[in-house]
Amino acid sequence: MASHLIQGRTVVMPVRVRDAEVCAAFYPVRADAARAVLAYSGLDVVEALPGKAVCALLFVDYRDGDLGAYHEFGMAFLVRRPGVTGSQQGLADLRQAGLFVHWLPVDQEFTLEAGRALWGFPKELADIDLRLRSPYKRCVLRKDGRLVLDLLIRPGVPAPGLTAMAPPDVYTHRDGVTRHLPWSVRVRGARARPGGALIRLGNHPIAKELSELGLPRRAMFTATISHAELVFGEAHAI
Repeated sequence: MASHLIQGRTVVMPVRVRDAEVCAAFYPVRADAARAVLAYSGLDVVEALPGKAVCALLFVDYRDGDLGAYHEFGMAFLVRRPGVTGSQQGLADLRQAGLFVHWLPVDQEFTLEAGRALWGFPKELADIDLRLRSPYKRCVLRKDGRLVLDLLIRPGVPAPGLTAMAPPDVYTHRDGVTRHLPWSVRVRGARARPGGALIRLGNHPIAKELSELGLPRRAMFTATISHAELVFGEAHAI
C-alpha cells in the first residue's frame, strides 16, 4: 500500500472521502475557445453539438475525508480520452468522454499541497463561500480579493440514474505532464434538471476566460448530490 508524506503527515493510498456534497452545472461553450484554453494539456474537447464543447463548473463541500474538511471549486471540460480516434461528437458520445480538470481552487493548505503532489491537480488557494443549507445551492468564489463568480444552482428532481453511472475518466496536467487519475464514487441523494443555474461573473482573469468561452448563458443541465463517497487512486502519466 503506497504512502506519501505531505506536510509531515502520512497519506495512504487510495485516498478516501467519506462524506461530501457536490453541486455542478454543465454549460455549452465555444469549442474553439475551449481548445485554446486546453492546448497545454495535449487533450481535445468533445463536441456535444457542432462547435460546442462542455464546461463543467462544480463546487464541493468535503465534510469528512483523509485530506480533512475543506471547500473546493472546479472548472473542467469534457474531453476525448487519449487513444480514441475518429469523430467523437454528439450528445450520445458524451458518456464516453473523460473529464479534464483545468482549475481547482480550494480553501485549505493541506489539500492544496496533497492534490498537487499526488495527482497533479491545478489547486490554488481561494476564498470559497458555500451556502448549502437553503433550497438553493450557492457558491461565491473570490481569488486574490477579486470576485471570480457567483453561482446559484436550484436542485431538480430525484435522479436515481446518476447513482448507477460509471464516473468519467479524470485527467490533470501539471509541470508539463498530463496524468490519468483512477477514482470511484458512490452517490446518494442525486437530483438533476435541465437548466437550473444562475451565474454572475466577476473581474478576475478566470472570469474573463469564462466570458470568452461564452458565459454567462443557460446551463445544459445541473446536478446536485447530497452525499458522495469517493476513492482516489495513484495517478499515472499518459
